[in-house]
Parts: sequence; structure tokens; C-alpha cells
Amino acid sequence: MLSLQDWLDRLERLHPTEIELGLERVSSVAGALGVQKPAPTVITVAGTNGKGTCVAVMEALLCSAGRSVAAYSSPHLLRFNERIRINGGAVSDNDLVGAFEVVEAARGEISLTYFEFTTLAALWLFQRAGVAFALLEVGLGGRLDAVNLVDTDLAIITSVAMDHEDWLGSDREMIGGEKAGILRPDIPFVCADRAPPQSVVSAAENHAGFSYFIDRDFTVTTGSGGGLYAFGTLALTIPPISLSYASTAAAITALALLNVLPQQNTEAVLSRIALPGRCQQVQWRERTLLLDVGHNPAAAAHLARWLESNRVAGETHALVAAMADKDLGGLFAPLRPLVDRWHPALLPGNIRAAGAKALCTGLEAAGVEVTKVDGRCPTVAGGLQRLLLTMGPQDRLLVFGSFFTVAEVLQQIRDEGNEELRGQVLP
Repeated sequence: MLSLQDWLDRLERLHPTEIELGLERVSSVAGALGVQKPAPTVITVAGTNGKGTCVAVMEALLCSAGRSVAAYSSPHLLRFNERIRINGGAVSDNDLVGAFEVVEAARGEISLTYFEFTTLAALWLFQRAGVAFALLEVGLGGRLDAVNLVDTDLAIITSVAMDHEDWLGSDREMIGGEKAGILRPDIPFVCADRAPPQSVVSAAENHAGFSYFIDRDFTVTTGSGGGLYAFGTLALTIPPISLSYASTAAAITALALLNVLPQQNTEAVLSRIALPGRCQQVQWRERTLLLDVGHNPAAAAHLARWLESNRVAGETHALVAAMADKDLGGLFAPLRPLVDRWHPALLPGNIRAAGAKALCTGLEAAGVEVTKVDGRCPTVAGGLQRLLLTMGPQDRLLVFGSFFTVAEVLQQIRDEGNEELRGQVLP
């Protein structure tokens, strides 16, 4: 029998392209499996940034209320199992292998991408588990994403920003239109984008039975002490969190609309929610690390706001590696005034990763002074080791730019075998 890693390696070779948007093939296999409705209540979440936060908040609140819930998200940091969770726990290797075998038998001659195949496996596992709620995070866009084969009972769009332009369009209107493809007639829709493109607003007017927009129908105001959330007669205090308050507010609104928001301990549950790689602070080897998977200008702006509110006595160093297809100048620009020293780094073996020249050009485009850039461009692993030795005890090391970048650092922490730190930071 193939191991989980054998299956994942096989799935990467199964389809001629990594991405092929469209629902015809995956819907056909879903029909053969009978997984078009994996749970009585399905909530689908799309957005450029903040999707993971929204899913994690709903998952934690539903679990705290004793509801059975499954969550599907992507990408993962260290283990594929992180993507598919049932009642708060990642599914086992054996369960995943079994699900892959079922999908393989059902697909016949139909070719599926890695994401399509794993989405079907997740839906099959959720249906088999008999959960009451399925939380589905869109992988790319919305309208043609494999997750959208399921007719949702409530749709959420967390944000619309520039990213994946080659697939989704060259402006926010086009990207918003793709994300709004998850809406269904006469189902509730929650939008956490404070300036939604007209394409989203129009889709809500034309297709959603009930639409709820942040700053119009529900609000969250933030300060140094956290946030104040309000929706109708509902009012909550959100404790200080590193996650997106807007996405958190959307999650609360969604559960309130479905009448499943916990009546007690909601604020306590929110205080405990943390996502690896989202403004995640780590103390390691007597140094302060901040890990963030942000990889587009909007995510960098959120990170910049967090840095502005959480300054350190020493300097902030940035160890950054990113994908070559990203807007590197736009990614670096929001952080320019908050980073004292830049350390562009490489991800050997990742064919999508930006090289030294592209990273340095992006820093130049962002207006970063050349005197603040360490142009040696080591690997992420090598740069991390060097900086841990040369940084001062009051300095901070920001690691950001992609999931791959943060995963590299988390992998080193895990390999070191620090059990106390393992529980703190690892998925």
C-alpha cells in the first residue's frame, strides 16, 4: 500500500498542469462519489487574505459549542494533514490514504489536479465523519475553484486584493467577480472587505438573499486593548489578537446568522486562537522571531500595521524569500519604514522562488536604501542561522514572504527537537 507521501508525490505528477480552473472534471468525480453535500451546513470562504483566520475562528467557536465541524484549508506549513481537520484535529495518514484510494477508484480516466484530488478526498472524509458543519476555504479565486462544486449555505468573502493576476484578472473588479462566484441565490453572504469592488456589491445585490457588509451591517473597531464587535443587538469584546479583526468579525457574523454562535465563553475562545505563520511571535535561542506567511501587498500592509503597534527596543531584521510571480516591490514597500536591515534569501529547489536579482530589484523598487540590504542572499536556512548568531538580544527577526519561507524556519525549530517550543509553534 502506498504511504501518504507516496500518494502526494503521485498526485503532483497526475495532471499535466499544477492549476487548471474549471468545475466540469471535478464535479463529475464528485457526482460519482456522492460528495456534493459533505455536511448539512456548508460555509464557503473566499478572499485574497484572511481566509485562514476566518475558518480558524469559526472552527474554534463551533468546537467550543460542542458542534461537530470539519475544516478544509490550504496551503499547509509542515504536514499535508493540516489541510483537513475534523473536530479540531488533523486527519491521520491512514485516513488520507484511504480517501485517496476511494477518489482514485471513482475518477476512472478523468485527470485531476493535485488540489482537485485532495479537495474530493476532504469532502469524502467529511461526509464519512458525519459532521454537522463543513468549512471550506477556496484555494484560488472562487467561481472556478474546486471547492465551488459544493453549493454553500453561507458565503464569506474576507478581502479582495491584487494577487494571482495571471489566473483571476488584472484589477480588483475582475478578481472580485471571480471570488463572488461562490455566492448562491437566497443564501446569506458576509463581506469583510471595507472597500469591496463593485463586482462584489453587484453580485450580492443580484444573487444573495441576504448580504451583510462590514461597516454597514456589522462593525469591529480596534485599539490597543483589542476590538469591539457589534451586529444588531450582539456586542462582543475581541481580545488583542494578531489575526485580522475584519475576518474575525466576519466569522462571528456568519455563526450569528446561523444561530450557532456560542452564548458563553466566546471571548475566551477568541483569546486562545492563533495561527502558525500569522504575525506569530516565537522566542528561540534567546532571540525574538516574528513569522508571517504574507506574500502580497495587502498582507504586507496588515503586517506593517502590526509592527507599528508592536515595536521592539532594538532593530528589526527582515529575512525574506518570496515567489517570483509576486509583486515584490509592492510586497516590500509597506514594510520599508519599519525594517532596519533587509536580508533577501533563497529557497533552493523551489522552481517558483525568486532569485537574488529579482529580490534585490524588488527592494530597490520599494525604495529601500541599498545600505540597508545584505546582498549576499543566502538560503533561508543559512540566513536564519547566521542572524541568530549576529542579532542583538533586543532585536527582532521578521521572517516573511511566503508559506515556504515560514515553513523552512518552522522545520528547523522542529528538527532541533525543542519539545517545549514544539507545542508553542508547530502545527
